[in-house]
Amino acid sequence: MASNQKKTGRRRRQERVRKKVLGTDARPRVCVFRSNKHIYAQVISDDCGTTLVSASTLSAQLPGAAKGKIGKGVEAAKQVGLALAKICQEKKITRVVFDRNGFLFHGQVKAVADGAREGGLEF
Repeated sequence: MASNQKKTGRRRRQERVRKKVLGTDARPRVCVFRSNKHIYAQVISDDCGTTLVSASTLSAQLPGAAKGKIGKGVEAAKQVGLALAKICQEKKITRVVFDRNGFLFHGQVKAVADGAREGGLEF
């Protein structure tokens, strides 16, 4: 029962945030998803309904991904943010809107945002 309450609470927070945060072609939305093992981030244009850029702890763009030495937790999340920013720079995306996707803005979610800012994205 408790897990169902967690899911419905997160769903409500997602809907509440999505009312205010909208990704356009000029300023797409960075959506972060955190699972138990990995963290995923993608840049979405809600005008077109497409994903423009994505990065995760499973992607090969991360340094050390080939050797399996990405790390865990906050360090890995920061690397995902840096990789996302690097790919966005190549596609000439500089300004984005951050969508925490119903998760609290601390820990890994905050590390993705900090890594993206360090990489050159503006929120």
